[in-house]
Amino acid sequence: MKVLVADKFPEVYIEQIKKLGLDVEYNPKLKESDLPGASMDVDVLIVRSTIVNAETINSSNKLNLVIRAGAGVNNIDVAAANKKGVYVANCPGKNSIAVAELAIGMMISLDRRIANNVIDFKNGKWNKAEYSKAEGLFGKTLAIIGVGNIGKEVAKRAMALGLNVYGKDVYRFESEYIKDFEDLNKLLSMADIISIHLPLTKDTRGIFNKDIFNLLKPGAILINTSRAEVIDEEALIEAVNTKNIRVGLDVFKGEPEGKDGVVSSPLQQLDNVYVTHHIGASTEQAQNAVAQETVNIIKDYINSGVIAHWVNRAKKTEAHFQLVVKHYDKPGVLAAVFDILKEGQINIEEVENVIFDGGLAASCTMKLSKSATPEMLEAIRTNENVINISHIEI
Repeated sequence: MKVLVADKFPEVYIEQIKKLGLDVEYNPKLKESDLPGASMDVDVLIVRSTIVNAETINSSNKLNLVIRAGAGVNNIDVAAANKKGVYVANCPGKNSIAVAELAIGMMISLDRRIANNVIDFKNGKWNKAEYSKAEGLFGKTLAIIGVGNIGKEVAKRAMALGLNVYGKDVYRFESEYIKDFEDLNKLLSMADIISIHLPLTKDTRGIFNKDIFNLLKPGAILINTSRAEVIDEEALIEAVNTKNIRVGLDVFKGEPEGKDGVVSSPLQQLDNVYVTHHIGASTEQAQNAVAQETVNIIKDYINSGVIAHWVNRAKKTEAHFQLVVKHYDKPGVLAAVFDILKEGQINIEEVENVIFDGGLAASCTMKLSKSATPEMLEAIRTNENVINISHIEI
């Protein structure tokens, strides 16, 4: 089995993958356009930020598993993976602390204008009078938009700074650090600081638009360490210019794909906008945790066929009926049941066969696309190796 690691990955964990008996190719400088050719004969592909497009997935002869060594999977064409039956997995929660630390760092930096301080000093300019005007964070209201693993880690650290922490998520949540707030618009209008931790979905794309920015307080601090696409950049720039919004971004529109090179963005002209180089998860601690989880995923896959953190497994299928067949654990019993269902043009959407202790009997649960007829059920019952059956609508 061959593994391609197409992004920076700690060497010690490369060696761990090799010790599993796998052929490992490590090429961290590959770009999106390079992957189709590089992954032709690869069984497992590991990436961090490199884009895995449909061409990569469709051109591979053997690809069976793509692992995102990080939390999200928006750089992977999951729809293309679904069509070819390619597993997509990720490593959720392993970089939460690193991203939270950056978000908190940005809040402090924007309040104290640390980057501007440093730039002036480097340029030989002393401006203590100007930089002594910071408000401070203690007692301010922080709105966390997206209360997942990262949002909760931000909240823990914000509490230590004396911030009043509120949160808004699509789901209700429980947290000792965050007050759940249902009305997004009202929360944004009262917040002094907003920290975005949203996944990119059809509902979150461009959610921070002109209407949302109109709700923000003048001089509010906005942090985005999640996905660039959740913010309408033109609306953001307008808010910076008209409302003196202070912004910290670890992601932005038109971010270069490569690890180094030239960068150009209209955000460079705005003193109130601090941009880091998409480094939220890039601490040694976080990368080691993610790498270890990646190794664990591969180990489970080759030893048991189980995919940990399998993200493109269907959450809901077309199954409307359930058939449970208790049977003697002998060859051909289930094949006979499947043949009966096949004759009735009934698709088995999900199936699980569990063996009873002792290995004599088993129970097979099948989720069916439509109801089996009485005749089919009777044909299954008459099999001498079938103990009993149940058939219900679900």
